[in-house]
Amino acid sequence: MVKNLNIIPALSSIRYTDGSFFCKGLPLINGDACFKPETAVFREQMKTVFSRKDTGVHIILKQLPRKKDEKQENYTLTIAPRSITIEAADGAGVYHGLQVMRQLFMTMDSGGIPCAVIEDYPQFPWRGLMLDCSRNFFTVEFIEKLIDAVSMHHINKFHWHLTDDQGWRLPVRKYPLLTEIGSRRFDTRRRDAYYGGFYQISEIKEIVARAAARHVEVVPEINLPGHTSAVLAAYPGLGCTGGPYRVEDRFGVFDDVLCAGNDGIWDLAAAVFDVTGSLFPSRYVHIGGDEVSFKHWAECPKCRERMKEWNVKEVSGLQSRITAKLVTMLAERGKTAIAWDEVIDNKDEAKKLPQELVIMSWRGRAGGDAAAKMGHPVIMTPNSDGCYFDYRQKDSPEEPGQPFPKLFSQLYALNPVSPGMTERDVVFVLGAQGNLWTEYVTSSKLAEYMIFPRVCALAEALWTPPENKNFEDFTRRLSTHKRRLEELDLLYCRH
Repeated sequence: MVKNLNIIPALSSIRYTDGSFFCKGLPLINGDACFKPETAVFREQMKTVFSRKDTGVHIILKQLPRKKDEKQENYTLTIAPRSITIEAADGAGVYHGLQVMRQLFMTMDSGGIPCAVIEDYPQFPWRGLMLDCSRNFFTVEFIEKLIDAVSMHHINKFHWHLTDDQGWRLPVRKYPLLTEIGSRRFDTRRRDAYYGGFYQISEIKEIVARAAARHVEVVPEINLPGHTSAVLAAYPGLGCTGGPYRVEDRFGVFDDVLCAGNDGIWDLAAAVFDVTGSLFPSRYVHIGGDEVSFKHWAECPKCRERMKEWNVKEVSGLQSRITAKLVTMLAERGKTAIAWDEVIDNKDEAKKLPQELVIMSWRGRAGGDAAAKMGHPVIMTPNSDGCYFDYRQKDSPEEPGQPFPKLFSQLYALNPVSPGMTERDVVFVLGAQGNLWTEYVTSSKLAEYMIFPRVCALAEALWTPPENKNFEDFTRRLSTHKRRLEELDLLYCRH
């Protein structure tokens, strides 16, 4: 037997032992009671693999006390001829070990699975995927399918982009027009029909719960103060000009944003943050902050008065002050704000931003590098390094996506720690994620194609120790792994 488990992401450490493990059905699962939730999810996932039980072999789950300085999410997996043992200090570690077995069972042949001892742990705590549900509205069923699939790769953050110019997807009881008006747009691509929708509170709770059971944290994004055409269409009094506004069917950056001089925007933010706080257990809320036009702020009397009140010298400084206030409002609700890297563009005002604000760097690495030097936690998602999944996967006009192809190998080589970062800077790097913007992704199958197998490369870039990474070996393992993607009914790009 060739001793190669063909796991993605590659394991931190593996030592092969004698013999092989084989089962004709789902092994009996025994273990500490604290791991019952992980056991239930694993049994559900195995329904498509095994049609019956195999009572002659066992999977044993053991909780171990956490050692001092031990990495989070780590696990030890021992494969013996008649049993499999997974040991971990927490449910996340056990879940990751079970996902390795999920992969192995999905591609197990008559020779069985080589016996081995595996010790595994992640390199970065933030391993994320963002799905834009404003530009295209995706069903609950697809989102749950996607979260389950990426959790098999140890992706542990689902960044849910819920609002933008093209649609508002979050119900807010105090502002009902956000969904009554702001959730639908006129869309010529759909035979001049209105298109959109929003997620019911029960649906959001269901997605959050199913994600949590798979140790995936759902992080909502609410765009403020820019990318708010849907907000202004619903509540035109919150803009500088008063309108007319509409939920945009165009894509791009628009001049209409929330009025910095209107106190009503704080009431809106408070109501929205109360809702996100009640629906999302995550400690994080993403507040956007990207691509804010200052055109109307420069002309608006209320905004000019706000500049005087805050002693802001440049119009761009209004964004920094708005960001600071939003960060504080979230902190009062026990939440940590994340924002795109534009919020630190005004260098003087950026120095006044609360230190807990997390910066998500998308315009290359420069924003993340600068934020780390300022002492902000950083998540790298540079569009220059293959992290934008709406770009073409191949340099061909036949491929879907933005015409800025990024090499698969480039994404695999991603390191959230930039060259030249000091030891102090590195401490602030949480990890990285891939982003699927959906301006031109109009179906769930196309979304799958744009995500897979890119997210597999991203997962290995963020989980596997650098010394264990090898792109040629990854592509070899990927040939086996694609059988698993097919088993999960996922459309993927055939690199």
